[in-house]
Amino acid sequence: MENIKNILFINACARPESRTLLLAEKVLERLSGEVTELKLFEEEIAPLDYDVLEKRTGLIASGEYQDPLFRYARQFAEADEIVIAAPYWDLSFPSILKVYLEQICITGITFQYTPEGIPEGLCRARHIIYVTTAGGPVYQNMGFDYVKALSDAFFGIHEQAAFTAQNLDVQGADEKAILRKTVEEIRNYSF
Repeated sequence: MENIKNILFINACARPESRTLLLAEKVLERLSGEVTELKLFEEEIAPLDYDVLEKRTGLIASGEYQDPLFRYARQFAEADEIVIAAPYWDLSFPSILKVYLEQICITGITFQYTPEGIPEGLCRARHIIYVTTAGGPVYQNMGFDYVKALSDAFFGIHEQAAFTAQNLDVQGADEKAILRKTVEEIRNYSF
């Protein structure tokens, strides 16, 4: 019997009618497995502060990885496929996604260091699929670039794909045609 894939859907969309969310749903339709959606704006995720950093450091030092503080990191490391939906905000993504990424970069769960001090990924996902939309042009997608760099350098997830629909709110743009073109790219991608 084949194992059912565990798909982690990280939803960083603030608006329920988000065009990014619409495209991410098209990606999820192409994947087979059980989807766990993590709606970041509904989670109690806060930036790391001194107290949390001290607690985290102590837990890592004592190998207490089952602490609830590490639930997001464990969930991420155990996913077979990861889909991130993040609108293009300020050349990147909503800050809640950065805070989430801080929460999952845990030595001993999502990565470890080799004896030479080089990060080595511990995540089992095969892909990270990043979906974004922008009202204007995407000059540089630093959001995807950041996720890709973390995936390569720390998580050990070396296959990444990005689907971007841009210029959606530019005067005279055909929003529906732009979205259809991106949906077609998703349909043609070999997952």
